[in-house]
Amino acid sequence: MGVVSQVAPETIGSLLHSCSITKAFRHGLSYHAAVLKSGLQADTIVSNHILNLYAKCGKITLARKMFDEMPERNLVSWSAMVSGYDQAHEPRMAIELFSKMGLVPNEYVLASAVSACASLMALSQGQQIHAQSVKVGVLFYFFCFQLINHYVHEMCTTDDLRRGMVLHCLTIKLKLDSTPFIGNVIITMYSKFNMIEEAEKAFRLIVEKDVISWNTIIAACCHSDDHAKGLSIFKEMANKVSLSPDDFTYASALSACAGFASIRHGEQIHAHLIRTKLYDDVGVDNALVNMYAKCGCLEYAYTVFNQMGCHNLVSWNSIIAGFGNHGHGAKAVELFERMKEIGLKPDSITFVALLTACNHAGLVDEGQAYFNSMNVIYGIAPGIEHFSCLIDLLGRAGRLNEAEEYMEKFPFGHDQVVLGSLLSACRMHGDVIIGERLARKLLNFQPVTTSPYVLLSNLYASDGMWNCAAEARKMLKGSGLKKEPGHSLIEVKGGVEKFTISDFSHSRIEDIAHILKTLSWEQDEVFSYYS
Repeated sequence: MGVVSQVAPETIGSLLHSCSITKAFRHGLSYHAAVLKSGLQADTIVSNHILNLYAKCGKITLARKMFDEMPERNLVSWSAMVSGYDQAHEPRMAIELFSKMGLVPNEYVLASAVSACASLMALSQGQQIHAQSVKVGVLFYFFCFQLINHYVHEMCTTDDLRRGMVLHCLTIKLKLDSTPFIGNVIITMYSKFNMIEEAEKAFRLIVEKDVISWNTIIAACCHSDDHAKGLSIFKEMANKVSLSPDDFTYASALSACAGFASIRHGEQIHAHLIRTKLYDDVGVDNALVNMYAKCGCLEYAYTVFNQMGCHNLVSWNSIIAGFGNHGHGAKAVELFERMKEIGLKPDSITFVALLTACNHAGLVDEGQAYFNSMNVIYGIAPGIEHFSCLIDLLGRAGRLNEAEEYMEKFPFGHDQVVLGSLLSACRMHGDVIIGERLARKLLNFQPVTTSPYVLLSNLYASDGMWNCAAEARKMLKGSGLKKEPGHSLIEVKGGVEKFTISDFSHSRIEDIAHILKTLSWEQDEVFSYYS
């Protein structure tokens, strides 16, 4: 400690700053003790670092004590303390302290004050801060952007979403939501929670949309699996807007084409890229490989892959997944071995593609070996998606006891998807004993879908146990669950039509019914019609 106490203020300030970033509270306490022993507490910069450390670590009481005992405070001191209160969910204290500051604020302390106003829904105080920012010449929309952008990158819970929505409301009140700077971040916020309608509303309200605005909403649609809407917005941009799409736009549009297997639109985009000589970005190349692979055009996907100037891990993952998903497991394994030969290390996604390939091609021993190698050779801990592939692989091969043994070893063994996959395999192979055992575990979860009941009923029926099958159906009826109706997307004359089971609301339902009736004619009816 004696050595630390003799270091320069700049050095100990740097150490405290590192502790703030990593939230290393105990190490920070040691450095604070060194500061006290060396008499450096009178140095405002060092004291600010200590104050910031406590605030970042959530020790708001210690931070306030440090703040109150500082012989001299500057703008950084006030900013750290106001921000600390805001981050500690004490917005009233943040606003109260901000009102006592007495210094010309910068964008950082203003951002914390606005955040506190948003938490309290204090519109009038927010407007006062806005007026103050204009008066001192701070770009208010810039720190609003910083504030919302911070929440968007950190948010992962519904509480985060609520706070983000409060900030969105504040930007609407202050008429900042129509700027692309703010609007683009709002689109991203809603897309993270698959709220695509809200994201599109935010997009439509932006007055002068830039390329990032269009890219963000197209990517948001793809993220929410609304690929038809994403492609529709891309076409709107291409046909009606003077802006030129960039590499990210094309990659997102190709992702939308891949999402609902629209080979026609994908080929049109590819042709345009070749014509305009924009065909030199690895991200666009990867999107082309993925699009052709998902549309079942493996020859085109492989051609694009081989013509690429350079490959990254995404390129290899895309082509391995492409061959694997279409039953060409041996080719997928060959590509994986080629990838290893050039020294490229696989990641978690590579193994999902590889295990899926082994699953679809029935390469049981190979798949099992790759799964076991993940942690041992590559240091990759298997996730639920890898485990699901392995259990499905063993289940399809009839190695049900072996699959059960794996389920006992790994924490994912009681996952509903995994249990359902093996239960389905039990039905396929007629193993009622293991199937009943799995079904009991599955039903203990209080299922939110009809699948467990249907699988169990089908298992009994396949073994001729009709009374048990009827009992399973009775349990399904008593659960109150209903099967979600399936739907299909069909591309017709450049548009996308959605058809849902038992839904007769389509505008051309009568024409569709007539065609279906014609297609269902018996052979003798056809002959009699032309006789």
